[in-house]
Amino acid sequence: MSDPTADIRARQAASFGARAGAYAEHRPDYAREAIEWGLAGAEGTPRRVLDLAAGTGKVTVTLAELGLDVTAVEPDPEMLAELSRLLPSVTALEGRAEQIPLPDASVDAVFVGQAFHWFDAGLAMTEMARVLRPGGVFVPMWNYEDESVPWVAEFTETAGIGGRRPNTDTEQQPATHAAFTAFESSRFRHAHRRTAESLVETFQTYSRVIVSDEAETAPLVAQVRRFLETNPATASGEFDLPLITWVFRSRRR
Repeated sequence: MSDPTADIRARQAASFGARAGAYAEHRPDYAREAIEWGLAGAEGTPRRVLDLAAGTGKVTVTLAELGLDVTAVEPDPEMLAELSRLLPSVTALEGRAEQIPLPDASVDAVFVGQAFHWFDAGLAMTEMARVLRPGGVFVPMWNYEDESVPWVAEFTETAGIGGRRPNTDTEQQPATHAAFTAFESSRFRHAHRRTAESLVETFQTYSRVIVSDEAETAPLVAQVRRFLETNPATASGEFDLPLITWVFRSRRR
């Protein structure tokens, strides 16, 4: 008998391709300082970097801007096609975290943006250990709305995503693995320029919204839109959505 929770999770993990264009347009990038902090965890100077589960390239773009030799690996062909359209100079390969299509010890760093929680952690970290050189760094990272800002906390509660950010490093901590050192972590504040309508579009790229029936999500989307169109901080033109990039790093032994 199948596990309903596991089935829903699998559907959510595979859902993003249906909204690949919207994901590319509306999801935020990551704080550049967070990516630089992650890179600084490697021994030596990183040159060859893997963006694993790269999606439409939200981490890839900053790694490329830093002058690194980036390979993007993504399992969803629609997301990968969007990445290649936006970043044609980046090597883009179809593949999964549990079976990475790269040679042994071929990269200096592995980044994972907003995706490690979808992996089979043990298998994925074994594969990352294989493709990383000794002294290379593994950097999982997540963007969260900054709920210390009152209107943002009200927005996330209205959208039904309030409290989705873990409160402590222990709650968010990626899995441990014998091939890697203990994780360090840091957080970096940044912002995403939005309008009420574009933040509604962002909300509709969340996996639980994508996989739900329209009859179920339509009232919630309308509720989110009403909040943003009447809230003083978001009702008139463009505004900054405060975000936190929460980043971890661990060195390959």
